[in-house]
Parts: sequence; structure tokens; C-alpha cells
Amino acid sequence: MQLNRKILGHIAALLTVIVWGSTFVYTKLLLLAGLSPAQIFTLRFVIAYVLLLAFSLAQRRKRGFRWLADNWKDELLMVGLGIAGGSLYFLAENEAMNHTTTTNTSLIVCLTPLFAAALISCFYKSERLRPSQVLGTVLAAVGVVIVVLNGHFVLHLSPLGDSLAFLACLCWAVYSLLMIRANSRYDVVFITRKVFFYGLLSMIPYYVFVPEGMPSMLLLLKPEILANLLFLGFVASMLCFVVWNWAMKQIGTVTTTNYVYINPLTTIVFAWLLLDETITIYFLFGAALILVGMYLADRKTVKN
Repeated sequence: MQLNRKILGHIAALLTVIVWGSTFVYTKLLLLAGLSPAQIFTLRFVIAYVLLLAFSLAQRRKRGFRWLADNWKDELLMVGLGIAGGSLYFLAENEAMNHTTTTNTSLIVCLTPLFAAALISCFYKSERLRPSQVLGTVLAAVGVVIVVLNGHFVLHLSPLGDSLAFLACLCWAVYSLLMIRANSRYDVVFITRKVFFYGLLSMIPYYVFVPEGMPSMLLLLKPEILANLLFLGFVASMLCFVVWNWAMKQIGTVTTTNYVYINPLTTIVFAWLLLDETITIYFLFGAALILVGMYLADRKTVKN
């Protein structure tokens, strides 16, 4: 039974990353339709929160229902998750692309597992990596660099944009760290619902300083716009966050976070399928390094 849950955990993490790798298409279409990054984030999280809240209320007789965590420290933990994995992460990542290249942003953000593993090992001795795991993580990171650069080894440095991308990277690393404690005390549906709630709540200061409002209902009800938003809210946000958090509980935070390395692979495959982009030898070589690196990085961690 334990082995089956481990296998399902790996499958869940892989499927989640595949879905997240496809979201660039839907987000790009919404941006072209006139929605801003902040509006897209807010709308997808509103959809996700409302649907997950409705599910929780419908299941309250079987699973029980709670609005708050057990104590104020755990509630602050949920606030941290909502900011690190929600508002601050998405704002930093989206705003980074306004000040630097998409290549730089993708490259920095996709190196999250490196920072997550280092950060988590500082707080949890049981998660410290063996030399072979360190080698695997570095190999996977090198593979990501090769895939993202795709043979064009020229980076256009932008201090502000690259710093924002690095901030997004650190946000997801902090989210991964905080999820270890959260997963040990609460079920994944409750945690994910709180992430959406505090992610939305922490967006209020942004709208105070950047009062851009919401798109018109006429625009939002267009079939193509509504379909894209529902996919991002229901599938890419609600379902994927629940599944991702569950995978962390089954196979560990470091192992789950390593699947982020696959994100650029899925993005390029979707671009090849939907946008007729070419798959190059650099992609194949980088993909091989990522897969080998992930295999080595998934070896059992040192137990103290």
C-alpha cells in the first residue's frame, strides 16, 4: 500500500507539472485578449477558491469542515503559504517578464529545486542530500539551462527583471519549506483552500497601489476567454495545487519539487504541438540530463 502511494505520488507530481507546462498557452491568449497578469491571477484564484470551498462544504459531513487552523501560529503559516505560493510568486514571475526576457525568467524560476533543496536541508536534517543526490540535482539544473537556452548562449542581463525572477524562485522554495510543517498537521484540501484565500487577500495592497480594476463582464463571458479562465482556475489551480500538495505528503517535498525541472520540457513539447516550434538537439540532450539528474536526485535522503 505504501509503495502504491509512492508511485501515485510520482505520477501526481508529473501530471501536475505537465499541466502547468501547458498554462503558458492559455495565459498568453488571455494576455492577448487584454487581461493583465494580476487580473489573470486574481480570476483564476477566485475560481479555484470558490470551487474548493463549495467542495469542502459539500463534504463537511464526511470530512468535517473548519475555517481556521488550530492556533494563530498555524494560521500565520497558512498566510505565508498564500503569499509565497500565491500572490507574491505570481506577481514576481509575471512582472519579471516585463523587465527581462522570457528566457531569463524561465531559466531562473526553473532552478527552484536547487534553492528548495538547499533551504529545506538547512531546517530539516532528515532531508539533507547525499553526494549522488547533489550531483543529480546539479545535472538536472544544467539540463534545464541547456533546454531553456536552446543553443543561444547569450543572456541579456536585467537587474530588476532578473531579481524579480529570482524572488519568484525563492518564493516557491519557501512555499515548499512551509508545506512540510503544514502537511504534517492538516489535510491537503484545507491547506490548498487557505493558500487560495490568503493569496487573494494579500493581493489587496497591490490593487490599492495599482488600481486597474477587473475586466468587463462582456469580455469575460466570451467563450474563448471563459474557457481559458475555467481551465486555469479549475484544472491548473484548484486540481493541480491539491494534487501537488498531496504529492509532497506522499513522496517528500524535495522529490516533488524536483519535478519542476520537467516544466521547460513540457512547455517546449506543447509549443511544438500547438505552435509548430522546432525541437532541437539541445532539447534532446538537455532532456536526457534532466531525466538522469532526477533519477539520481530521487535516491533516498540521509536519515539522522
